[in-house]
Amino acid sequence: MQERTLYEYAVIRLVPRVEREEFINIGVVLFCKRQKFAGVKYLLDERKVKTLFNTDDLCIETIKQNLQSFEQICSGNKDAGKIAGLDLAERFRWLTAKRSTIIQTSPVHSGRTFDAAKTLDDLFGDLVL
Repeated sequence: MQERTLYEYAVIRLVPRVEREEFINIGVVLFCKRQKFAGVKYLLDERKVKTLFNTDDLCIETIKQNLQSFEQICSGNKDAGKIAGLDLAERFRWLTAKRSTIIQTSPVHSGRTFDAAKTLDDLFGDLVL
């Protein structure tokens, strides 16, 4: 019988005006050492962003590029620079480090899972969609 393994995850947030601390959840990043898994899922709902925030202050294309970089670093894409070359745990720690940009992550949470990829899908559905 397969046993549950420890995983860690953080919610990816869009924080258009950092000083106001208002945000919307746009993704999830998950790391499971034992399953050798790191994954990210995100959805930038432009309609929702435009409804909630003054989009004159936001460059949607830049946000999309930053999210793509997030995904490339998580997957270890060699074209994504030195950080993408780090091991899974280091990449996850870098992605979830505190920052004051418009793309931030929540505190890291943990759980136990049989299937890290399925858990990523489930968390994405629960916390973002």
